[in-house]
Amino acid sequence: MNLPANDAFGVLTAPDSVRIERVLPGPIERVWAYLTESDKRGRWLAAGDMDLRVGGAVELNFDNNRLTRNDDPPPAKYASDCVNSMHGSITAIDPPRLLSYTWNENSGSKSEVTFELSERGGEVHLVVEHRHLSNRNGLVSVSGGWHAHLGLLIDQLSQRESEGFWRTHGRLEAEYEKRIPQA
Repeated sequence: MNLPANDAFGVLTAPDSVRIERVLPGPIERVWAYLTESDKRGRWLAAGDMDLRVGGAVELNFDNNRLTRNDDPPPAKYASDCVNSMHGSITAIDPPRLLSYTWNENSGSKSEVTFELSERGGEVHLVVEHRHLSNRNGLVSVSGGWHAHLGLLIDQLSQRESEGFWRTHGRLEAEYEKRIPQA
């Protein structure tokens, strides 16, 4: 199986869904910890509690301005969303291979994200699929966001300094704006 490059763009799997694949340094249990443990997840995505059982609560507390040093300010459209909380619930779990939960459950635009992990020697193949996004703007934003956040995850696992989150996200979101077709 040919694994994707770690800078490969996500692909639409349905009109409301995007899939991004990455190869991460293992072992799989360490990657699982970065998906499920608040302190580790907070370094690349968002801190917050997870009740690791089907139906368990998920809380993600985003603070994107603190993820990296030497960053650009957030784009105007995200300036008020730099620090926010998102709630969901776990819909599927099979440690350390599968985690799926609802995203933004308390809003009018609930979606679902799934992480699938598989071992490839000393590396881990990660597939992230975000489904049921309510519109094209959501697809563009989520695609750029996952792409940028997964880059931070790779840097964390590789113990290296990350490029500025907002600088990276802005560049990626502009590229997804071109790649995702208008409805």
